Amino acid sequence: MRSIARFCFVERILLQLRVVSDLKCLSRAYGTAASSALLLLDDDHVFDNSPAVVPVDVRGEINVQKSVGRKRRNRRSRIQRKHVLSPVVVRVFKSLNWEAARQLKFSRTKKKYGFFRSIDAFRMVVNVFALAGMDMEVYALLRDIVWYYNKSNWDAFDLFSILLDSPKDAARSVVVFDFLIKVFAANSMLEHALDVFVQAKETGLELSIRSCNFLLKCLAETNRREFLWSLFEEMKSTGPPPNVYTYTIMLNFYCKGNFGEADIDELLEEMERNGETPTVVTYSTYIYGLCRVGNVERALDFVQRLISTNGLVNVYCFNAIIQGLCIKGKLYGALKVLEGMKSCGISPDVYTYSILIHGFCKHGDVKKGLDLIEEMKCSNIEPSLVSYSSFIHGVCKKRRSDISLGIFRDLGAAGYKYDQTAYSILIKGFCMQEDLDSAVKLMEEMVGNNLAPDPSTFESLIRGFCKTGPLVNALELFNMMLKDGILPTIATCNVIIDVHCREGRMEEAVKLMNEMQTLGNANLFTYSAVINGLCKEGKSERALELLPSMLKRNVLPSIVIFSSLIDGFAKQSNSRKALMLYRRMFKIGVTPDVVAYTIRINIFCRRGRMCEARNLFKKMIENGMEPDKISYTAVIAGFCRNGDMKTASALFNEMKQRDILLTVVTYTSLIFGYCKLNRFDKADMLMGEMKRNGITPDVVTYKILFAEHRRCGNRDRALEMLNEMKKGILPDHMNNMMLG
Repeated sequence: MRSIARFCFVERILLQLRVVSDLKCLSRAYGTAASSALLLLDDDHVFDNSPAVVPVDVRGEINVQKSVGRKRRNRRSRIQRKHVLSPVVVRVFKSLNWEAARQLKFSRTKKKYGFFRSIDAFRMVVNVFALAGMDMEVYALLRDIVWYYNKSNWDAFDLFSILLDSPKDAARSVVVFDFLIKVFAANSMLEHALDVFVQAKETGLELSIRSCNFLLKCLAETNRREFLWSLFEEMKSTGPPPNVYTYTIMLNFYCKGNFGEADIDELLEEMERNGETPTVVTYSTYIYGLCRVGNVERALDFVQRLISTNGLVNVYCFNAIIQGLCIKGKLYGALKVLEGMKSCGISPDVYTYSILIHGFCKHGDVKKGLDLIEEMKCSNIEPSLVSYSSFIHGVCKKRRSDISLGIFRDLGAAGYKYDQTAYSILIKGFCMQEDLDSAVKLMEEMVGNNLAPDPSTFESLIRGFCKTGPLVNALELFNMMLKDGILPTIATCNVIIDVHCREGRMEEAVKLMNEMQTLGNANLFTYSAVINGLCKEGKSERALELLPSMLKRNVLPSIVIFSSLIDGFAKQSNSRKALMLYRRMFKIGVTPDVVAYTIRINIFCRRGRMCEARNLFKKMIENGMEPDKISYTAVIAGFCRNGDMKTASALFNEMKQRDILLTVVTYTSLIFGYCKLNRFDKADMLMGEMKRNGITPDVVTYKILFAEHRRCGNRDRALEMLNEMKKGILPDHMNNMMLG
């Protein structure tokens, strides 16, 4: 206890030294005091970072007064003989030399001398460096301590009290805590940094505005909205008072979509009320915020007012407005702003032109994009790879990937270094043109240039192979993604699920869907594809079991999903469940579409409930939906099966009046209805009309006519039908007809 008390006393004496005006005197004062302090340490407080520990003769460092008694001289001699001090530590305190201090590592010191002795020694070093204005050294030593705390899973919240020099004279440690906040914030330990701020306030310390702004910036970058707002309000209430940089940080946070336009305006007004003059960065941030929320016109008006009052504007202000106009599709308005900035003496930069090139090429005006590239060159502005990539993308959208590839090669020859984006644009372009061989070669070249394909590149290729085949290539690419640790996008997974469903591999589709559910990535399309696939395989019950999973993940079933389920149960002759789902659809607020109405109409028709089918058909029209060819055909077929050819014929004529495409199924339904009533004249008339309208009778049409003529004993007419269909019907179908 005595040694610890002695150490604290000496440390207090040491840290009471004041910085003198002359830097040389400062160094000499610290050197003498530090040497004296170290000599008063007992063995337990000596620490050494160097492998060799050598005795140090410090007699030359102390000016012993001749009047000192023999007893004190003997005591000092014993101290010299007993103490073995590290030359490194002596050099640190004598010269405040950073190269010497760099050898001090907290982990090694703690391992050799224990935690408490090591942290006391580091506290002394940190405070001395802080008083000497050695900011970088203070930061580095604190970072070393914090790093060790993190590695050891220790509670770093205690560091404030440990590093506090003296509660009675805490102001001496304010610099230390400024840097401790910065160290914590830089290492994403934002709660710890805020705790230092709070404890400093409670101790009566006035932290610097720089450290508070740095913490505020880190909170903004990590979107810690509540902490950010609390710190900002505390600074306004108790200090340090916010300055122009504080307000700019807050304005930047507001402008990234975290607050509305009114909040942004209020913050800027508050800043000016408090006497803080906005900088050009502040203004450009404010303008960017206005453009981000879509108020580009107001941003432009603000810039014009700044120019008229000789306010601060720069190229970034104009770039924000140009980008905002391009996003809105007002490309020629953006060009006017370009001319306006030139007239104000502000030269556009590479970003200005790149924004415009991207805008015009995105909207298909590749020629204007090329003109802007030429204008850049004339203005001695070298187009970047981003500028050219936008142009290449525009050319690819014109389905001229061959030209894009030529430009790409010319850029490489001119010394441009290809990047991931340029390759991805070209690969997507070739996939759009279904030239998958070229797309695959480009990806292989991309990998050979040490550029990893991103998820969007894989998605383009997978979509291409799913469209043109072979599908096995799409699956191989998907498995390659997983093997290389590239997380597929939701869209890519959905494409693969759709492939599995189309190929009838429902177990693989369900397995992938379950993996997506685990990751929280399954969306409406995922469930739609799987449910539709299961229903087509006659597994409607299993498909229905997915509805609770969807609702649990806040994915509401769409009309497409309900239509698949209703149709699935209807085709399994489970009309009761189909109609139950139809009612449930209404209960959860899903409005039926034409498809859903048609499925239900079909159910009624198959059950012979034609009155209900007809009423539902009328209700569909009353609700503003236009019946399509399938809706009309379904209800016509129902009436034909019931022998109500008058209503069926009326609906058929209505189809013609509405210019709805007549199909072979529509004609076949009517032919079947008339044949059942032995009205072969009407059937033959419809057969002739169908041919005149360019609609070819199918196997079902011929089968009905053949069977019905044979039923009525019209053998010659039946054989005529058989001979007529020989050209277009396959032999197997003909055999089936003869046997049927």
